[in-house]
Amino acid sequence: MDPTNDPNFMPPSKNKNIEPTAPPHAIPHNVPIQPFVMEDLGEALDDPAPHPASSAKPSVIRGRSYESSGESESRYHSKIPRKHTELTNSSSDEEDIIIDITEPHEKPRKEILPPSIQVRSSQIADLEEVPHGIQRQATELADYSFPTHRLATTLTDESKSPLVIVACGSYSPITYLHLRMFEMALDAVIEQTRFEVIGGYYSPVSSNYKKQGLAPAHHRVRMCELACERTSSWLMVDAWESLQPKYTRTALVLDHFNEEINIKRGGIMTKSGKRRGVKIMLLAGGDLIESMGEPDVWADQDLHHILGKYGCLIVERTGSDVRSFLLSHDIMYEHRKNILVIKQLIYNDISSTKIRLFIRRGMSVQYLLPNSVIRYIQQHNLYGDSEPVKQVMSERAD
Repeated sequence: MDPTNDPNFMPPSKNKNIEPTAPPHAIPHNVPIQPFVMEDLGEALDDPAPHPASSAKPSVIRGRSYESSGESESRYHSKIPRKHTELTNSSSDEEDIIIDITEPHEKPRKEILPPSIQVRSSQIADLEEVPHGIQRQATELADYSFPTHRLATTLTDESKSPLVIVACGSYSPITYLHLRMFEMALDAVIEQTRFEVIGGYYSPVSSNYKKQGLAPAHHRVRMCELACERTSSWLMVDAWESLQPKYTRTALVLDHFNEEINIKRGGIMTKSGKRRGVKIMLLAGGDLIESMGEPDVWADQDLHHILGKYGCLIVERTGSDVRSFLLSHDIMYEHRKNILVIKQLIYNDISSTKIRLFIRRGMSVQYLLPNSVIRYIQQHNLYGDSEPVKQVMSERAD
C-alpha cells in the first residue's frame, strides 16, 4: 500500500520514530524464490538431467545442500499435467483424510492439502452461491482470530519449501483481476520455483487509509470474503490489518502473518512428522512496486525488510516495465533473487477505480467481478460518491 495515503504520513527522512519490524531471528530462513537455472543441477552445463526413473542424489544449489525425502523421491519429475479444465476425482481430493499427528487428548484434524490448478467438482454447481466451510472474519479487533480454514496442514512434497502468499490492498471493490493475480502467482511458483504454496490471503487496508473511493473496511472485507469463498478453494481473507486503529505499514503486516503462521503455529507439518518454517511473500502489482522508487515514500529499512526477509511476487500490469525498474532500483536489485516477476499471458486491465466509475454512471459491471460482490454493492448502495478526475484517469488506478 502506498504510504502517502496514511493521514499521518511523514517522509521517512524526517520520521525518527518508525515502529520497528520483527527481528531477523523471528523470521524463518528460506531459500530465495529465484527460478531454476542450469547451474543449479550441480553438473556440467551441457550434461543432461538424470532420467526421471533414476534415483537422484540430493542436489546442491549455490553451495547449499538439500536433502531428499525419506522415500528417496526423485528431484526431477516427468509428468504430463492434466488439463486445467479436467475435474479431479472427488474420491481422491475431497474425502476426509485423517492424519495422526495430534496429541492423544486432541481430536484428529482434517488434512488440508495445498492448492492445485485443477477444478474441483465442488466448484462446479452453484459456484457463486454455496460457501463451503467458511470462517467469517470479525468486525471488531477484540473478536479477531486468524483464519486457517484453507491453510494446508501438511506439506505434500518434502523436497520443496512451504510458501504463503499475501496481497495487501484497498479492494474497493475486489475484482476478477485481484483473483487472477493469485492464480497467476500459483502457476509461476509451480512452474519456476522450488516452493509449494500452502495458502493465500487478502489483507484489506483499514479505513484510516485516506483514499478517494475507499468503502468502509467491514464492507471491503465482506466483499473479499464473498469473492473468495464462492470462487476459490484455497484463498482466504484476513481482517487484522483492516481492524487496526491506524494505517499499518506493509512490513508490519507481513510480520503479523509470520507471527501467526510460524511463531504461534510452528509453521507446517511435513509427511515425515517434522515441522518446517513457512516463507511469507508479498503479492503486488507493478504499479505498487514502482511507488517504491519514489523518493521519501517508503523507508529503506522497510524495503530491505519486505524484499530481503520475505520476498515479492510482482504481476506486471499493462504498459509497465517492471524488469527495467528492478534493474535501476538499488535496493530491489540487491534483493533480486527474492523477487519473481510474473508476466500476464492474457492481459487483464480491470481496476477497482474503473469499476466504481461504471457504477456511478449506471453501467454494467457484469463479468468484471463476482455476482455475489455485485449484489452486495447494490444492497448497500456503495460507490455512489464522485471522485477526482485526476484519480480516475491515473495510470495507477487501483
